[in-house]
Amino acid sequence: MLYVLQNEELMVMVRSRGAELRSLKERSDETEYFWHGDPAWWKYSSPILFPIVGKLKGGEYQVAGHSYALPAHGLGRISEFRCVEHREATIAFELTWNEESLKSYPWRFRLGIGYELTGRAVKVKWQVSNADTAAMYFSIGAHPAFRCPIVYGEKLTDCYLEFSEAEQAANFRLTGDTLLERGKEPSIVGKNIPLNDEFFRRGVRVYENLKSDAISIKSRKSSKSLTIAAPDFPYWGIWAPEAGGAPFICLEPWYGHMDFVDGGGEFSRKEGNLKLDPGEEFHADYTISV
Repeated sequence: MLYVLQNEELMVMVRSRGAELRSLKERSDETEYFWHGDPAWWKYSSPILFPIVGKLKGGEYQVAGHSYALPAHGLGRISEFRCVEHREATIAFELTWNEESLKSYPWRFRLGIGYELTGRAVKVKWQVSNADTAAMYFSIGAHPAFRCPIVYGEKLTDCYLEFSEAEQAANFRLTGDTLLERGKEPSIVGKNIPLNDEFFRRGVRVYENLKSDAISIKSRKSSKSLTIAAPDFPYWGIWAPEAGGAPFICLEPWYGHMDFVDGGGEFSRKEGNLKLDPGEEFHADYTISV
């Protein structure tokens, strides 16, 4: 089911499957900022990554001697959420464990996702609760796909990424099956990265502990821009299809990441995972502004 939020500045559409943000438009001139999910390129617009980010080594992990399998990015993006609140400018969804989810993720959990419009921004709020009797481990991440260029008729090479702080950062190298290697390669110097297809040829760029808590998409030919602010997130992914020519890029703040090539095994020891004791909750949020 598709839901609409709006205020004087923006209109947002969110669907119940995946509690996924599907559209973010300016009401004044109908400028669309989100990729619309054409499967010819990529069928998603802004999936939630839970309880893993990326891929597991061999597609499996272990908990207390038992093996479990999860698809890339986990259960959240392929699950139907329940709408628990819907007002003109806010909406909240909930996903809870069931007997089927326990077969691939053996904890009783609650995942809440909320959206709130304020002025020219939408705030995305997460809440993860451990409803089990044992410590629970998970990762969670965002994967929003933004139109780039934003303005029709412009080119990717007219655009650049602007970081909120000057960076001197290196990204993890990836294997062919999208696992992380231990080595890193320099790829950000300063506050701006000019965009071109070559930047994405090696797959998703994964960064750890950037100084910046916000990244913007800007153009040298127009004033339209978008900023995603995610303070305190330990990892960022930057991705577009390696083939080149895609009309979108993904700016992805994460708590957690895909397995290392020498990783795998016991889930409680997976690098980047978060831990919740029984009854505990985790909260995080990020904001998209135009």
